[in-house]
Amino acid sequence: MTSLPPRFPSAALGRGRLPEQIQETRALTRRLFLQMLRRPSSAVVGVIQPMIWLALFGSLFAQAPAGLLPHSMGYGRFLAAGVIVFAAFSGALNAGLPMMFDREFGFLNRILVAPLRSRSSIVLASVIQIATLSLIQSLAIMLMAGLLGFGWPSGLGIPAVFVTLGLLVFTVTSLSLGLAFALPGHIELLAVTFVINLPLLFASTALAPLQFMPVWMRWLASLNPLTFAIEPIRAAYAGQYSLTAPLLNAPYGQLSAALCLLALLVISGVVLLLIRPLLYRKLS
Repeated sequence: MTSLPPRFPSAALGRGRLPEQIQETRALTRRLFLQMLRRPSSAVVGVIQPMIWLALFGSLFAQAPAGLLPHSMGYGRFLAAGVIVFAAFSGALNAGLPMMFDREFGFLNRILVAPLRSRSSIVLASVIQIATLSLIQSLAIMLMAGLLGFGWPSGLGIPAVFVTLGLLVFTVTSLSLGLAFALPGHIELLAVTFVINLPLLFASTALAPLQFMPVWMRWLASLNPLTFAIEPIRAAYAGQYSLTAPLLNAPYGQLSAALCLLALLVISGVVLLLIRPLLYRKLS
């Protein structure tokens, strides 16, 4: 009678939980980037469309009277912050679509039955892919704004732009992934995206300052997460970036860059608390 050879722990088991999760996240992130490279149309449009907005709107209002806008800036420089934020917001809002298609085509079920060390790597891979894409889009728009003569963030404004965009992208990506698991199909997800996208843009300070709006719309814009991201970036373009200087005269009080970032952080925490039980239930 032959006996089975003794089983020794494999190298994979000895590497620990964190390295295996990093490896899983890297593999899933690579898959998302391969999908994007094979069908790059959405990524290309995500860069070109904001550039068209920036060129057309910036030229349309180029002759606006001096002193009309905050800090006496030109409309192109004023608009640049709004276009950068809107491009990042739109990309993050569509982050749930690949996950939704994986659900519908059954690929997500294959991932879930795989021996993953941590299924949170599925969500983390989507966040990394969208954050990287948003960074590339934002850099392209900033370069376009510079070429059009609309300026460039100065000094501490450059890292402030990316910190602000990072908070916004993380929050909206988390919300989009939650919707991808909560809604029955991609048609419903696209419908929600279309309903949210442009109304949030127009109900913010992306295209016009707060003082140009009626009272009811000032309240909407002052509570809009996009406004909390736009104003610190606009201050960076104005060359007067400070965490404590007032940026926005909201109906409920003055907001500084620090308060805008704090508001984004609070919104991010609330979104995570709301979607965490859903993601845990769907991925378990």
